[in-house]
Amino acid sequence: MLRQQDREWLFPNNGRGLYEVTDEIALWLREAGLAHGLLTLFLPHTSASLLIQENADPDVQADILAYLEELVRDGDPRYRHRNEGSDDMSAHLRAALTQPSLSIPVRNGALALGTWQGIFIFEHRRKAQQRRLMAHFMGTMGDL
Repeated sequence: MLRQQDREWLFPNNGRGLYEVTDEIALWLREAGLAHGLLTLFLPHTSASLLIQENADPDVQADILAYLEELVRDGDPRYRHRNEGSDDMSAHLRAALTQPSLSIPVRNGALALGTWQGIFIFEHRRKAQQRRLMAHFMGTMGDL
C-alpha cells in the first residue's frame, strides 16, 4: 500500500561550507520503516541549497567552495541588494546556481545513492546559520 510520511530537521552550521546530512536522513528512513519509493528533500531558504556530491574526499568540497568563491564574489559593486552585508547577494546567486530540492529513490529502506555520494546542505552565508530541511517520502513501508 502506498504511504506518505514527512519529517523536518533543524541543522545548525558554522557558516559558508558544505554540511553532510546523509546519515540523519538514512537513520530516519530505517527507523520509520520506509522501504521503497521516492524521497523529496526541500530547503526553504534563499541563501542555502542542497547538493548531492562526493563525500569521500574533502578536497572535492573545498574545490567546489573555491570555484564558487571565484565565480560569485562577495561584495561585487554591481550588486544592489546588500541588506545583510557583503555576502548577501552573492549567497542568493550561489543558491540560484544550485538547487533548493532533491528527489532520491529509496530501495530496500536505503537511499539509492552512488558509492561516493552524500547529501549536503550547502551554506552560502559566511555567518553561522540554522537551516530547516523538510523531507517527504512517498512509497511503501513495512518489513524489508
